[in-house]
Amino acid sequence: MRWGIAGYGWVARDHMAPAIRAAGGRVTAVADPSPAARALAEAAGLAAFETADAMLAAGDVDIVYVATPNDAHVEPVRAAAGAGVPVLCEKPIAATLTQAEALADAVAGGPLYGTAFDQRHHPAHRAMADAIAGGEIGRPVAVRIVYACWVAPDWTPDGGPHDNWRADPVRAGGGAVIDLALHGLDLAERLLGKPLVDLSIILQRRIHAYPVDDGGMLTGRTAAGVLFQSHVAYNTAEVLPRRRLEVLGEHGLLVATDTMGQTAGGALTRRCAKSGVETAVAFDAGTSPFSAQAAAFMAAVRGGPHDFSMPRDLALMRLFDAAYQDARRCL
Repeated sequence: MRWGIAGYGWVARDHMAPAIRAAGGRVTAVADPSPAARALAEAAGLAAFETADAMLAAGDVDIVYVATPNDAHVEPVRAAAGAGVPVLCEKPIAATLTQAEALADAVAGGPLYGTAFDQRHHPAHRAMADAIAGGEIGRPVAVRIVYACWVAPDWTPDGGPHDNWRADPVRAGGGAVIDLALHGLDLAERLLGKPLVDLSIILQRRIHAYPVDDGGMLTGRTAAGVLFQSHVAYNTAEVLPRRRLEVLGEHGLLVATDTMGQTAGGALTRRCAKSGVETAVAFDAGTSPFSAQAAAFMAAVRGGPHDFSMPRDLALMRLFDAAYQDARRCL
């Protein structure tokens, strides 16, 4: 299937485009207002356009992947939906809840829409979900996450010049928490099979000199009483342990280490609550979450079963936004 990419930044270029190819798709076109980004696309043999409308008018794409800054999601999604082209849009849905509501209206009744919560597609996280559903740790008690990285004001993915819009309160809609925390929130709902109903957030602006949060702590629960805890941050050095996912159950503990992120691999173990014995849980360590996500979306476009859902994602955005706005007033 032919993919067009709206927003040809480092995530799209270095992670999603190779993942699409690995999943059996083909990137054919790019839309980006940056002449430098379009030049990179053309150097890679792709058709390059200034706008998503122009890219869609050329008629050479079956799917659109949107990876613009958060506040620029609405227009390319609206263009794709208007052209009847399925669209996969990066998380968060948008920089603000108002924009997210507008985006939801744009895709209502149209072609398939998916929010790019790639972590729900990581093979290790799929194996965790299967283990939980199979009763291997008994009734879940709590989900605990550490998902952190280092994003200084002058951060760049490759050492070259880079516009760090993730530290811009308008384009990003916030800082570390809006960028990282929604992955864990969505993943918790995927693992538990139930939505969160309560959420609170405490923000931190501790290390970096920019006008957005560089860390945060989230706590919540499901209607059944399963607890949720997540620490996300832009102020944690890359060499430190910073990616860990735990699901505690009455009969055991599942632990995924170095699985949250863009790359394949990591480790997954189960510890028995009676014996204390720890065993490895097998999963496909060669497939990245981006590749698994691309494959899942193409299968959904072809009419296969899937779990992409705008109503679910919008409900999560509403829950998150209420807690985030309360937290920002206290920062």
